[in-house]
Amino acid sequence: MSGWRQALSTLADYARLIRLHRPVGTWLLLWPALWALWLASSGRPQEHVFIVFVLGVFLTRSAGCAINDWADRKVDPAVQRTQDRPLAAGRIQPVEALIVYAILSLLAFAVVLTLDRLTILCSLVGALLMAGYPFMKRFFPIPQAWLGLAFGWAVPMAWVAQTGSISRVGWLVFVCAVLWIVVYDTQYAMVDREDDLRLGIKSSAIAFGEADRVIIGLLQVLTVLGLGLVGKELHLGGWYALGLTAGALTFGYQQWLIRDRSRSGCFAAFLNNQWFGLCVFVGIALDYFFKTV
Repeated sequence: MSGWRQALSTLADYARLIRLHRPVGTWLLLWPALWALWLASSGRPQEHVFIVFVLGVFLTRSAGCAINDWADRKVDPAVQRTQDRPLAAGRIQPVEALIVYAILSLLAFAVVLTLDRLTILCSLVGALLMAGYPFMKRFFPIPQAWLGLAFGWAVPMAWVAQTGSISRVGWLVFVCAVLWIVVYDTQYAMVDREDDLRLGIKSSAIAFGEADRVIIGLLQVLTVLGLGLVGKELHLGGWYALGLTAGALTFGYQQWLIRDRSRSGCFAAFLNNQWFGLCVFVGIALDYFFKTV
């Protein structure tokens, strides 16, 4: 019986390694991909492409968590928020995290292999961006910008998978996604700012200093304006405007949450971003749906 308990405990630690208990990261990676699929296809994405991207996002995010914890295995034990992660707490070994990362990455690539050659090539760029992110915080002053490129790369990938190329509007959606990702990952970094300063870890929360809330606000405004321009270029109507307005309201709420820069408030603001992504997607989906009925 003890062997079964040990096996279940190990599986639970593997699940925590890839953050199965915290699905918000998957949603944050998935929303821009879904925006792109619906916008590139005028609301009618190919079923196979949709399935590939949903599976790919889950596998890629899970692999990213594993390699991130491996890269931070000597740092996480000293950070309040991360010291109980399985690798940091010593419940699994570094080589196990690397094996999990390799298996999940190969599975993600296998899924992408069912798509066209250009999308496969784009996926290789995305894999490099994702694998490089955990190491950026050692020397790059704003690693959140790199994460923006890595997570946002789902947009050009989805656009290419759906249409065979990426348009000017597709690149605009990519820029909006990058800006939004910098917003929420800066809020996330604000939670760890004191620990990161002590450990010499770089982050946008540190780089922005006392201007953090103002810069986040400017990025939020640019994100909304950019997505508004996307809607204008694609002739989207009232449903899209309603969804984007609801998303803008979540941004306002996030500013209130980070008003005193408390750990709990900044983390709550980070979590709230899943609703921004949902609001924008629902606006896109409803706009196209009512145009076709």
